[in-house]
Amino acid sequence: MPVCGKPLEIRRAIEVGHVFKLGTKYSQALGALFLDESGKQVPAVMGCYGIGVTRTMQAVIEQCQDKDGIIWPLSVAPFQVCITPLGVTPGSPVMTAAEKIYSELTARGVDVILDDRDERPGVKFKDSELIGFPIRIGIGEKSLARGEVEIKLRGGALQSVKMPDAIARVVQLVDQD
Repeated sequence: MPVCGKPLEIRRAIEVGHVFKLGTKYSQALGALFLDESGKQVPAVMGCYGIGVTRTMQAVIEQCQDKDGIIWPLSVAPFQVCITPLGVTPGSPVMTAAEKIYSELTARGVDVILDDRDERPGVKFKDSELIGFPIRIGIGEKSLARGEVEIKLRGGALQSVKMPDAIARVVQLVDQD
């Protein structure tokens, strides 16, 4: 019976770490002794703990996903931003803009990946959602001709942003977390 007088509740949980009591086996072998209240040397009772990185990632994915894939919180995302140029020809206006945004965001400490694969836009967009990048910047010839890029939060609506404002907008989104 719990000391608080309330009934014990059992809930499902996700194990992301553990603690083990090791006893005195290792402290005796290593000579890890301390003086007790009476001044006698005794071995320390040892324990260990571990936070599992892969278990933590699994827990985040279990809690943060939808039908399209993972939705990484910005604080733990492998990359906060995925830049998705719709054309990857070296030196083209689209790739030049993508590389410029990549450099500027990286210089500001934002974790960025540049998807420079020669794939169809739909494939790249779907992969971005499946992987779960929190923010995607889409750069295409049409939007660039209007002086814009498209910013999309994972699971959110597409926003057209003027190219000169894109860096500040993304930094603002990253800093909100």
